[in-house]
Amino acid sequence: MMSAMVMGPAMPNSVSSRATNRVPGRVSRPATAPERTATAGHLRLTARGRAVLWILAAVAVALVTLIGSQASADGPVAAQEVVRRVVQPGETLWQIAESVAAPSQDVRDVVVDLVRLNELPEAGLMAGQVIVVPAS
Repeated sequence: MMSAMVMGPAMPNSVSSRATNRVPGRVSRPATAPERTATAGHLRLTARGRAVLWILAAVAVALVTLIGSQASADGPVAAQEVVRRVVQPGETLWQIAESVAAPSQDVRDVVVDLVRLNELPEAGLMAGQVIVVPAS
């Protein structure tokens, strides 16, 4: 019995003989895409691809520069000069705030500052309590 050999179209020159399977009695097949890439061994970028990579790199550098310039730390803050004050009977935090507030300051803001400065749980005071107030 004789076997017939089927001949396919001529192979292009770009496909090497190593990329095809040559078995007697079988039809040769062209190399598939992964086989062709494996034999090529390197990646080619088009001009458009290079331009896109340069633009992406420039955007990344710009973002890092922008974020880095905003992340600078503030310089050291001068300590606030304070004096100790003993709360007198009947004296309120509001009255103390009025006495230490500058003419252009809102007394409400000074009360909030005094509560924070003295780490008070609330704005109420007791007679004899020692608090600190900003020096005037």
